[in-house]
Amino acid sequence: MNLIVTTAHNPSAQMKTDAAELARKLDAPLKIRGSSSLAAIRQEYTVDNLLVVTKRGPVASTPGGEYFFHLHLAELRIKNLISGKPDHMISAMGLTPGLTVLDCTLGLATDAIVASFVAGDTGKVFGLEAAAVITVITGLGLQRFVSDNNEITAALRRIEVKHADFNQYLPTLPAQSFDIVFFDPMFRAPLASSSSLKPLRFLADHRPLDRLAILEACRVAKRRVVMKESSGSPEFARLGFSELYGGKYSSVQYGVIAMGG
Repeated sequence: MNLIVTTAHNPSAQMKTDAAELARKLDAPLKIRGSSSLAAIRQEYTVDNLLVVTKRGPVASTPGGEYFFHLHLAELRIKNLISGKPDHMISAMGLTPGLTVLDCTLGLATDAIVASFVAGDTGKVFGLEAAAVITVITGLGLQRFVSDNNEITAALRRIEVKHADFNQYLPTLPAQSFDIVFFDPMFRAPLASSSSLKPLRFLADHRPLDRLAILEACRVAKRRVVMKESSGSPEFARLGFSELYGGKYSSVQYGVIAMGG
């Protein structure tokens, strides 16, 4: 693995413990930080990516910048929902309280957090993430991050995270075991406006979706299979998504396959 686990300068005992546990989980070398710079550690171990345990949690330092857990746009989207404004993803999912969602590409969990807020404590959001480093950053963030809004914090805690490749995991699930199956793969054409997600591209699974995965998702979903992609992407037609949701000027769209037509 092209990764070293290290700590911030002058780490606390808890930070050292966390770093050792993450190194074990990721089967990666551990370098307890002394006075070394991150550049020096990269040079010493000949790696590109570092996982730095800090007071605010683990931070992935990549050639594209830092990647750490934060609410990103989830908080704004939830506030918009509270004020009565629509959310294109929620509309595409047909999501209401009490429904279950399988997020096959969890990433930073922005979409999962919004879905968990809407599904409520009677629903469930289960997230799969193929990239181990992203799994640990997101998993710890969902467990530990505290929002000023108690309902958002509760939505974070309800999300269950599993390090798994959906291509292998979907076939193990019973038919119609989730109401909604959701995909947000790495866009085939990255959006220029998504520079904040640039570090993710150094850590994430870049494989495109294939039709077999969509067929499995259709077997697992009771209601809908939803895919997020850049507006006008040929991926929608290639994978059989003919029903599209999204704003007229939005840079992203959501393709929907409804079960039973």
